[in-house]
Amino acid sequence: MSPAGARGRLDVNIKQKSFRAASGGKLHVLGELVFSLRSGEVAALVGPSGCGKTTLLRIVAGLDRDFDGHVAFPADGRLAMVFQEPRLLPWRTVEQNVRLAAPRASDAGLEMLFQTLGLNAHRHHYPAELSLGLARRVALARAFAVEPDLLLLDEPFVSLDDALAARLREELAELVNRRPIATLLV
Repeated sequence: MSPAGARGRLDVNIKQKSFRAASGGKLHVLGELVFSLRSGEVAALVGPSGCGKTTLLRIVAGLDRDFDGHVAFPADGRLAMVFQEPRLLPWRTVEQNVRLAAPRASDAGLEMLFQTLGLNAHRHHYPAELSLGLARRVALARAFAVEPDLLLLDEPFVSLDDALAARLREELAELVNRRPIATLLV
């Protein structure tokens, strides 16, 4: 097993990524992109809609392997991703959704997460009973419950009002500061 700092190291070297267009031609989404991210570092990707930010996160997460280049992340490293939509299972409670991702998470660890994210009163609620802001907090709790070495965040605060988005950014910063996590945010 590699040291904790090495588990969080991400090396990205993408030559190019393209999709097949409806016309049959190629639609180039990403050009050459090279960067590294270490434990404790936070990087943000910004750009206009459609420029390939989510595609890059999908490549880093291993959800898209059809690209020229390589991504190196240690095999024993833990990765968590928060998608643009919360993606909660509707037939599971808040706590069950979080435990599904981290079945061996300690009760004390979950208690800390739920406390930090203001979810204690909602542990036994189902996703249909939650506001979008609460559902996004559950998605963050699920990601942090796995104690990731690499955290990928795909516009986790999109469509939230400014006050709630600011609060969630503060809560996210508090969680990231508790443990050295390499974080890539779109």
